[in-house]
Amino acid sequence: MFIYYILAAIIVAVDQFTKFLTVQNIDLYEIVEVVPNVLSWMYIQNDGAAWSILEGQMWFFYIITIIVIGVVVYYLQKYGKQSRLFSIALALILAGSIGNFIDRIRLEYVIDMVRLEFINFPIFNVADMSLSIGVFLMIIFVFIDERNEKKKH
Repeated sequence: MFIYYILAAIIVAVDQFTKFLTVQNIDLYEIVEVVPNVLSWMYIQNDGAAWSILEGQMWFFYIITIIVIGVVVYYLQKYGKQSRLFSIALALILAGSIGNFIDRIRLEYVIDMVRLEFINFPIFNVADMSLSIGVFLMIIFVFIDERNEKKKH
């Protein structure tokens, strides 16, 4: 189970490092094309969620993040040995939550930088990717677990 906390710590470190590099090398709102018409790097400061939803509601994000971290650690401790997929999903959710929580505590906004050019999608960061993939894996786990339960009955 310790390995899942290490995975989360590595992702948090990568998230914070990419944010550090972004702030050090790109001006606010500057766009740097990585793959033309597909992917660019753009430094923004987001004090909300995706698409700046709940902009400026820091206390909401503090409370929700603390609850999510607590629930994830509880489930990882209690059920982490039962399924590798479940544990990886929890580790990714934990990493994403902590990565953005560090920004919110330290800066009162989240540093975002990854911009998909080909769709109208919010600018995001490594923590956001970790959270999204973790939630996606959790959904897959629930469907697999539900199918396995139906097979037992």
